Amino acid sequence: QVQLVESGGGLVQPGGSLRLSCAASANIFRFNTMGWYRQAPGKQRELVAVLSRSGSTNYVDSVKGRFTISRDNAKNTVYLQMENLEPEDTAVYYCKAVLGRPWSTITDDYWGQGTQVTVSS
Repeated sequence: QVQLVESGGGLVQPGGSLRLSCAASANIFRFNTMGWYRQAPGKQRELVAVLSRSGSTNYVDSVKGRFTISRDNAKNTVYLQMENLEPEDTAVYYCKAVLGRPWSTITDDYWGQGTQVTVSS
């Protein structure tokens, strides 16, 4: 069973920065992808950024140029560096890992418990 633990959320003023961390209980190179999602009150959960095993990245348009997803293989940790934060970024941020089963096309999703990010003056 894979466990993901997020940290780094908090209250920040507009224009500020935060770095979220997602620590995995397994070697992150095992995962097909790791990503960050967010869910604001009354809204559906949305993909924010994703990082593949090969190192390719993808971002939702609203955060391009402001957020950066990265990883530290030695620490089995994925990060989301968030710059120039806006009130619209306020949400609970979740880490997700996708793991393929051996000799199968089936994949399993693992989620962290979430960390709150609030952008407000």
